[in-house]
Amino acid sequence: MSETTHRERAADRRRPSAEPLAASWRPAAGRRPPRRKGWRGVLATYGWRVYALPVLMAVTALVVVQTAGEPPVQTADTASGVRLDAPQETPTEDTAPPDAQETPQTPVDVNIPSAELPNGGQYTQTGAGTWHVVPGETAKVGTGAKFYTYTVEVEDGIDASAFGGDEAFAKLIDQTLADPRGWTSGGQISVQRVKADFPNPTIRISLTSPDTAHRPDKCGYAIKYESSCWRGTDKRVMINLARWVRGAVAFGGDMITYRQYAINHEIGHAFRNGHVGCAAEGALAPVMMQQSFGVANNYVAQLNRAVGQRDAVKEDGLTCKPNAWPNPQAK
Repeated sequence: MSETTHRERAADRRRPSAEPLAASWRPAAGRRPPRRKGWRGVLATYGWRVYALPVLMAVTALVVVQTAGEPPVQTADTASGVRLDAPQETPTEDTAPPDAQETPQTPVDVNIPSAELPNGGQYTQTGAGTWHVVPGETAKVGTGAKFYTYTVEVEDGIDASAFGGDEAFAKLIDQTLADPRGWTSGGQISVQRVKADFPNPTIRISLTSPDTAHRPDKCGYAIKYESSCWRGTDKRVMINLARWVRGAVAFGGDMITYRQYAINHEIGHAFRNGHVGCAAEGALAPVMMQQSFGVANNYVAQLNRAVGQRDAVKEDGLTCKPNAWPNPQAK
């Protein structure tokens, strides 16, 4: 054996039998390349992910910080239309002006002689705060597509002798609403009185004691003059007993005309009509003028201004004549 052959055989014995002669581009199945140590080993193992990881961590931290400082997201409940995280409000029927304005509870110091309650008969100052329905019903009045049902009610605990009894009150209500000069003559609405067991009448026309009417959740009493009102949240026209018995200065003791006015004015609010003033000197006052306080625009404007209602009536010196009807020329 030559010397060269002997050296080659010795080298073969020192080389591991499993070691490949050249590096393969695809490691054999089930085998991993030798792991390098230190930063180069990490880089070799994970590649570009080593650089992306710190960036992702920084972005995640920024989102967490921003989210912690934000208010809750307001989401919509598509089934009900209510914003789940928003303050809940009482739904309204339409976009028309409110049925009743909140009355300031701080008394307003005004001196309007025509708004004073006239002298007259006695009446119950304080009732029970509940009402009973006067029995009875009527046929439908009017041809208008907008149909209103109503009951006639009297507050419990008041002396009915001061106004002739429950039936007298109900009869004048029915006669006034059926009159050709009334609200149904325009052809837009129709009305009908219904029995006590009728479900959810549109309007409750209620004779009410002054102290109940003065309550903040009823008519209020910021201006110290007796008044009636329409309380939309209760669907209730509240006819102030003091005014029903005594009337108003502008009507000069004509109690029937004043009572017809009081009915038509307050139920006019239920029909979405607001206050107006005298339009021409010496003309009949609009029924939606606040005639319980007077028929002179200057006086009514002062009262409106005192409670923050500046645009309803202008202080222009015009004075009208008392009028009970929305359509006084109708026959």
